[in-house]
Amino acid sequence: MISDDRPLPGALSGALSGALSEPTVRVSARWTASLSLANLAVFLGFFTPIQILLPEQLERLDAAHKAGLLSWVTGVGAAVAMLVNPLAGAISDRTTSRLGRRRPWILVGALLGAAGLLLTATQQGLAGIVAGWALAQAGLNIMLAGVSAPVADQVPLSQRAVVSGWTGICQSLGLLVGALLVTVVVSGVAAGYALTAGFTVALALPFVLGFREPVLPRSARRPLNVRALLAGYWVSPRRYPDFGWAWLTRFLINLGNAIGTLYLLFYLTDAVHYPAPDTGVLILTAVYTLAALLSAVPSGMVSDRTGRRRVLVLLSCVVMASAALVLALFHSWPATVLAAAVLGAGYGIYLAVDQALVTQVLPAAVDRAKDLGVINIANSGPQVLAPAVAAPIVAHLGGYSGLYVVTALVTLLAGLLVHRIRGVS
Repeated sequence: MISDDRPLPGALSGALSGALSEPTVRVSARWTASLSLANLAVFLGFFTPIQILLPEQLERLDAAHKAGLLSWVTGVGAAVAMLVNPLAGAISDRTTSRLGRRRPWILVGALLGAAGLLLTATQQGLAGIVAGWALAQAGLNIMLAGVSAPVADQVPLSQRAVVSGWTGICQSLGLLVGALLVTVVVSGVAAGYALTAGFTVALALPFVLGFREPVLPRSARRPLNVRALLAGYWVSPRRYPDFGWAWLTRFLINLGNAIGTLYLLFYLTDAVHYPAPDTGVLILTAVYTLAALLSAVPSGMVSDRTGRRRVLVLLSCVVMASAALVLALFHSWPATVLAAAVLGAGYGIYLAVDQALVTQVLPAAVDRAKDLGVINIANSGPQVLAPAVAAPIVAHLGGYSGLYVVTALVTLLAGLLVHRIRGVS
């Protein structure tokens, strides 16, 4: 295995034998920081439009039907994500470039995602916005397939949860940094898209240009055909039960999170009666992100030192479920701030430990990026399902209190199921 933090220029001898082997060389802080920035780039591109830019754009298009239009746009985007991510991972797994398997696709995805964001910014009709956002989602998911795999490729088990903690908190940081960029640094939808596109590319470059990775020998590349690609979307839970339970656990956690956050703005308006709900969402996002930052890396350190993953995932689910119950029972601003802090702390634990757990249940080294793409469907799928689940609960099954009780129950179920994973402590 080559050293992970040597600069790009120079011979690549010794890399060929390391592409499919289990990593043993610890990665440097600089490597971790660069990969974390690349992850931040992905989630800036994902969340800034969904959180702010698309709602503003669609409100200008049709204020009376903005919520329904947003569901259509984000639903199509999520469907594209579920299709593209495993496909991009499968192609990445078979790439024999001298630059490695992951970095070329991180760059291609960043450029394509940025192009999609810029295209979306120029659209005046629904069809154009859907097409632009679909292109952005395609590029960003190519990028996501690339940034998800290096932890499994190059980080040893004894360091994996800590590194996953740093990369994982970028998901939360993407929410906060994106909101600040398009509300404080610039104003206007077009400028917001342009700045987001620029940061998506710029933040990916340190990892793409600064580090080498093991190169896959041409002799080890498997055929790439339509049948193999289509088959790759299915990983048999009968043959690989740990992978199946890990997928289901992640799906349920993300479903609970998606159900709980979908109507947060409306919750502040209708249940809490907060006078400035837009500002309230920004404050809650900051509190949530800070709590996640404080919990992710320490929990990753504990997990790496003890080798325990499942019990910490269970702990994270209990913590997140308790936050949902606070929102269900106490409709006040102080209680909501407390819930945001508790939820962030629980999600920080989850981000660090679950990603490390997942890398330990991947069926085969030759399919790491593809299988992580299948895992990532458990991130995108709940975004499609959540509106269908949440709307009838709010309307007919207890309003916002019922919504957050269901959030808590789904999250707790995920914590219980994680113990069905037998091959990880």
